[in-house]
Amino acid sequence: MPGSRTGRMSETVDKWIAGYRRAWESNAADDIRALFTEDASYRTKPHAEPWVGQEGIVTAWLDAADEPGDTTFDWHLVAQTGDLAFVQGVTRYSDDEDYSNLWIIRFADDGRASEFTEWWMTRPPGV
Repeated sequence: MPGSRTGRMSETVDKWIAGYRRAWESNAADDIRALFTEDASYRTKPHAEPWVGQEGIVTAWLDAADEPGDTTFDWHLVAQTGDLAFVQGVTRYSDDEDYSNLWIIRFADDGRASEFTEWWMTRPPGV
């Protein structure tokens, strides 16, 4: 999914998503920690209880981890305003399950996420 990425914030989004993919593939605690501020919150659904803090996020991430090499992820930046970025993506699993994703990421000044919320839904075959 090609995206229009310009400016400092877009560079932050590019770098952060590259780090997210690295963590997604490695499931390494240090890669996960590097993405989030110490007091960050991560919601796997908009109204779900968040995973809180780096260690809470690492623990929950590893409990739900995908196998390395099991996914591809295409994305584009939908919009950005201030410290918020809105990302649309498609996750494809090797077992032919596909998901549409919408991510809202609030960034701290250092480029780590202080808040992350994802929406994901199954994509019908052929979409």
